[in-house]
Amino acid sequence: MMKEGVVVLNFARDVLVDEPALLAAIDAGKVAKYVTDFANSTVAGKKNVIVTPHLGASTEESEDNCAVMAVKEIKDFIENGNVKNSVNYPACDAGVCQDAGRLTVCHKNIPNMLTQFTGLFASKGVNVSEMVSKSRGDYAYTILDISAAADQSVADAIAAIDGVVRVRVIK
Repeated sequence: MMKEGVVVLNFARDVLVDEPALLAAIDAGKVAKYVTDFANSTVAGKKNVIVTPHLGASTEESEDNCAVMAVKEIKDFIENGNVKNSVNYPACDAGVCQDAGRLTVCHKNIPNMLTQFTGLFASKGVNVSEMVSKSRGDYAYTILDISAAADQSVADAIAAIDGVVRVRVIK
């Protein structure tokens, strides 16, 4: 019932497709291409068949790998403030802090935020040795490594800046 020259995409399960019938349809010109991520001896290497790697997102092995990855990423966030593969935060990675202090700031993505952060540190005689700031939509996330240990008074001063949502002292 399909039109001539259709392209069939199968990324669900290999058993859903009658592969011998599909190959016959390719030979007859009814199907132009078959694209799948299930390589097997029936379709692999056949004319007008494209086989891609199977990602296997729901296999036991991939779910175990995802769980390990999630633990590592949460640990990195807690210990270093780095964000990776988040749905609601932008990816932002400053590695491990090599200076005396580190703060992270979640804030609105509006002009003059970074200038206010660095200005506050400058007013206290504290150097910003590294800064990574990334945004996603209306919000941004900034990691600041500083030349002095960050304390609650510095965090409170940054938190008082209009547009700051949350400040966290890492080190």
